[in-house]
Amino acid sequence: MNGTVHYTVCPVCGSKEINPLHAVKDYTVSGKEFVIWQCGQCTLRFTQDVPDAASIGPYYKAEDYISHTDESKGLLTTLYKRVRAYTLGQKADLIKRETGIETGHMLDVGCGTGAFLNAMKTAGWQVSGVEPDSDARNMARKLYGLEVSAPEALAQFAPASFDAITLWHVLEHVHELHPYMEQLKTLLKPNGRIFIAVPNYRSVDADVYRLQWAAYDVPRHLYHFTPKAIETLLQQHGLQLAAQKPMWFDSFYISLLSSKYRNGKKPSWLHAGITGLRSNLTALAQPDRCSSLIYVMEKVK
Repeated sequence: MNGTVHYTVCPVCGSKEINPLHAVKDYTVSGKEFVIWQCGQCTLRFTQDVPDAASIGPYYKAEDYISHTDESKGLLTTLYKRVRAYTLGQKADLIKRETGIETGHMLDVGCGTGAFLNAMKTAGWQVSGVEPDSDARNMARKLYGLEVSAPEALAQFAPASFDAITLWHVLEHVHELHPYMEQLKTLLKPNGRIFIAVPNYRSVDADVYRLQWAAYDVPRHLYHFTPKAIETLLQQHGLQLAAQKPMWFDSFYISLLSSKYRNGKKPSWLHAGITGLRSNLTALAQPDRCSSLIYVMEKVK
């Protein structure tokens, strides 16, 4: 692995008020530690000295990296898939409700093996998908008959093509953050909506598991957002927040993975369940502390 990315200013707001916070281990692939820094202005945390886009590929090569496979085994993976099957319908309803239309044209960025694309296609939507992992693209074709494109296709879609653009736990992986946001805005219809789901390090589960919090997922997660950091990012690209929605299941799944990292072998189901519940109860009173959040955004009128 050759190139790394070293930030001298905050990748979101450009502030020089950035400082190292703590080192976090890559529990999924390499076992290496990466230092997370924090911006004193917009509150973004980011992984410092990450492999660049050309070098990060090997860090995604793990049998249990669920985002890119439908063949992984184990209880956690089984649980993930069952919850995903339930939430597909919830996401589809959210898109219809926030766009105000029953059918339209949707782009799913980082669509994995195409489960959500297939759900929206079944609901009558025209769908397009982009996914960097070739194995996942092949799986989408095998499972659902979907032709998913490589990331280069983002530059080939016509401007103002989509009523809805979705990124389910994808933005934290994107190296070219600002050009990416500009391209998404370009592809969005005037009254369209962008849906971005990312983890939130202000959650209770993040406080409990600290360095073992699974949603840090270094070095694959380049950025670690808060609602304030997201709003700062939107303002720089002529976008505004239309709604903010909780992802209630994430606190439990992330807590299970985190407890596995802390214990070294198996997750503590009881501790993880209690932590996930505490996290959600706190988020009921303080929505900005939900473990993961969906940000629904629109163009500034």
